[in-house]
Amino acid sequence: MKIYRKLTEDEVLQLKSQSCVADNWGDIEVSEGFDTKHVHHTRFSGLVKLGIFRSCFSLPGGIKKHAGLRHVTLHNVTVGDNCCIENIQNYIANYDIGDDAFIENVDIIVVDKVSKFGNGVEVAVLNETGGREVLINDKLSAHQAYVMALYRHRPELVNRMRQITDHYSNKHASDRGYIGNRVMILNTGSVKNVKVGDCCRIEGTCRLENGSINSNEMAPVHIGYGVICEDFIISSGSHVDDGTMLSRCFVGQACQLGHNYSASDSLFFSNCQGENGEACAIFAGPFTVTHHKSTLLIAGMFSFMNAGSGSNQSNHMYKLGPIHQGTMERGAKTTSDSYILWPAKVGAFSLVMGRHVNHSDTSNLPFSYLIEQGNTTYLVPGVNLRSVGTIRDAQKWPKRDKRKDANKLDCINYNLLSPYTIQKMFKGRSVLKDLKRVSGETSELYSYQSAKIKNSSLNGGIKYYEIAIHKFLGNSIIKRLEGLNFLNNEEIRQRLKPDTEIGLGEWVDVSGLIAPKSEIDKLLCDIECGRVNTLKEINARFEDMHRNYYTYEWTWAYNKIQEFYGFDTETITAADVMRIVEVWKESVIGLDRMVYDDARKEFSLSSMTGFGADGTQDERKLDFEQVRGDFESNPFVTAVLKHIDEKTALGNELINRIGKLA
Repeated sequence: MKIYRKLTEDEVLQLKSQSCVADNWGDIEVSEGFDTKHVHHTRFSGLVKLGIFRSCFSLPGGIKKHAGLRHVTLHNVTVGDNCCIENIQNYIANYDIGDDAFIENVDIIVVDKVSKFGNGVEVAVLNETGGREVLINDKLSAHQAYVMALYRHRPELVNRMRQITDHYSNKHASDRGYIGNRVMILNTGSVKNVKVGDCCRIEGTCRLENGSINSNEMAPVHIGYGVICEDFIISSGSHVDDGTMLSRCFVGQACQLGHNYSASDSLFFSNCQGENGEACAIFAGPFTVTHHKSTLLIAGMFSFMNAGSGSNQSNHMYKLGPIHQGTMERGAKTTSDSYILWPAKVGAFSLVMGRHVNHSDTSNLPFSYLIEQGNTTYLVPGVNLRSVGTIRDAQKWPKRDKRKDANKLDCINYNLLSPYTIQKMFKGRSVLKDLKRVSGETSELYSYQSAKIKNSSLNGGIKYYEIAIHKFLGNSIIKRLEGLNFLNNEEIRQRLKPDTEIGLGEWVDVSGLIAPKSEIDKLLCDIECGRVNTLKEINARFEDMHRNYYTYEWTWAYNKIQEFYGFDTETITAADVMRIVEVWKESVIGLDRMVYDDARKEFSLSSMTGFGADGTQDERKLDFEQVRGDFESNPFVTAVLKHIDEKTALGNELINRIGKLA
């Protein structure tokens, strides 16, 4: 703990000669090694503690500034070692400032009451009129927020979570603010009731009020020009810049908001990007991306989502107010000028094109296209499984995780195929077969959830879902038997037996975390009855589920293998496994070939339109190749071909390894 002393008479005289004044010089304490020569035109009131001023700051353009105080008023402030604070138009009051801070040209920095610094602020997410409020806090994960917003059918659970959050908020309430080590605050307006973490840079910001900026050395936060934030929490590694306006918002780790983006009553979790457009009452799960000025996201739940320009939703039917909400499950995206009238639910990894006003629920038909023709929603089930865009998205998300903080708040599962999506494909396959049975195999159109499905689309959907099911179950069994040699069929049976019973039944996507519903329910019961009492414990339980995902996944897959292929666990043999692997090989290669063919369309003659200005067709082709490269050498295309070879070899290796037992 740092030791302070009172000023000497000589030091007081020296400070007075440098135009410093104090209400009471006896209320000022300084560190050993304090030197008065770097304190000029400073006014002190209340209890003030000062560190030493020995170092220099090197600024862009070659300017150097020595640590010290110049043209500043301090009231009840502790200043750490080697800080440079100058040109504060009003004053700094009731703050503890860390070491090596650089604060220059700021209007006012003040805590004017006991503040919770954004903790406990109610965000009216999804329903603008209230009823799904999430209490934001420093440790808020997407999964915590999901439960608090959506599990309103368990009022005792929601009440307990509010109590836990209130306890945390009250514990961290204070009448003093904090500015961390190596913070820079430059050319900024008002900073009121704001806590600022280490290594944060605040530059040209208009106004910050009632919030926490949870920056740290591993993952600094940047708040830029023209930004206005009220009632907010901004997590580590995030950038909020260029005129962004936030009101009652939580910004998760490594988010980027800029270019005049505006949001109110919204939650943005890890790696979200928002530019130019507008958000109101949205739950933006991990990797929700919107870049366009004409895009409004309102009253919706999203994750792994990309909003096309002009995407819009309505939560107001001019009856009882803006009470409606909608969900686009993970990976769903919208094309330019799309529109959805809430309430509606869009299945995982689906694509929405056109205007949709019929309140469809396609959650059991993932990987689909929703296309509008003549005010009618047409559904094309499963077709997105063969899309090169879907595969590319799945590959890019892990690479675009910008979180540098060792303490990651959100548990993100990137798997395209998982028990969550495959269970929906089982349901979707059953739905499509029932439609076919009830309406007849020769029907041209089938009706489902206020949408129309063409005959060819229905048959295609069944085919795509079966291919994906074969692929997932085959992947699972190959992974389970990987790298092991077996002497007989009994050893194979023993290895195939799951390590736990956890994983059977339904799985859920809790905004990025894919887990068995049974485990989520156990956690929620533990919260309700008081066995789990802190935000830290809640997050630790989510992390434990995430860590054990593959163990639980195998339990689910093993059960589905028996059901889907009709095998008895007591009699399954190497020959049975080999049959599964052969079907798996056909499915993987077949799907990759579809993706390969879809990618080829990007290199067709029609895609070359606009290339080769003023030239012949050969020149157009040459110009295209110079800009886009040639098809066979495209990195994604070569990766698909390599994937085919690798998966073929993987399947053959297992067949050869256990073939002698067949």
